[in-house]
Amino acid sequence: MTAEPVRLLLPAALSAAAGGRRELECAAGAGLTAARLLDGLAVDYPRLERRIRDEAGRLRRYVNVYIDGEELRALDGLASPVPPGAEVLILQSVAGG
Repeated sequence: MTAEPVRLLLPAALSAAAGGRRELECAAGAGLTAARLLDGLAVDYPRLERRIRDEAGRLRRYVNVYIDGEELRALDGLASPVPPGAEVLILQSVAGG
């Protein structure tokens, strides 16, 4: 029996880097963390992954990631577990004056 996939939701601003898709399904499994999820994303969508993480693999400061509504930085950062069936939302902060 396979685990329920993780739903990755993207705003319009990031969808172009994912081939125009606003929602992606990612394989879930035991031990899946936010870092591993993004590592997998990098394989299929390297442009998208570069918009989310910097060269050192850290989240870019203007990117917010939520796992089932909880902000990643308030959890365990990239070490946060991503359970099967989770909804992961990636947003870019908006700045203006």
